[in-house]
Amino acid sequence: MRPAIAYIRVSKPKQGRSGLGLEAQQAAIKMFCAQHAYSIEAEYREVETGKGADALERRPELAAAMKLARKLGKGGKAGAAPIIIAKLDRLSRDVHFISGLMVQRIPFIVTELGPDVDPFMLHIHAAVAEKERERIAQRTREALAAAKARGQMLGNPAIGEARKAEAALHAERFRPIVGPLRHLPAKRISVVLNERGIATPRGGKWQATQVIRLLSRLHFAGDPSGVSSDRPI
Repeated sequence: MRPAIAYIRVSKPKQGRSGLGLEAQQAAIKMFCAQHAYSIEAEYREVETGKGADALERRPELAAAMKLARKLGKGGKAGAAPIIIAKLDRLSRDVHFISGLMVQRIPFIVTELGPDVDPFMLHIHAAVAEKERERIAQRTREALAAAKARGQMLGNPAIGEARKAEAALHAERFRPIVGPLRHLPAKRISVVLNERGIATPRGGKWQATQVIRLLSRLHFAGDPSGVSSDRPI
């Protein structure tokens, strides 16, 4: 077993207190390590707002994880043990911050992207994700502006589009856990989520239809539709 370090980050203090988001990240990292023969030597958890936090001095847990990674990797070919993250935006949403981390020569592995994604490709994925967030935000602003220009009240189709975009963003926090399971039948995925104690966005139990809706909001590399209409349930 190769040594590695787990890094988990939630973006709001409330999420850190409640554990919201922590379980999904832990489950994704644990599954990845079992599949690829990694042994987690330590787990670091960061709780911060995300706003203005893309500086290493404001990420003490990440800085500590990097220090331990170098210590564990002494004498090895890589020079540092890998730091494993469930999802790229748990490391950062800022492409420039991620670029700065890459020059530290510490391997960062993102479970949803797989073990063979090199630093250059991590940078590309971060840039694409940043651009997609900008597009979603722009579409939301345009829909709201168009509704206002037409004098429409809340509840019109434009507002529905804004809510749809917001739902897609909320779905993203489930990507690390459902990604490795997406080729299973929806009913089986719902059973796995319930067995792991992972609640739906509204805090309830998963059903197959909810899984299908979730997968339809997520897009995976090589699986552009996210879910097919004939997916077995």
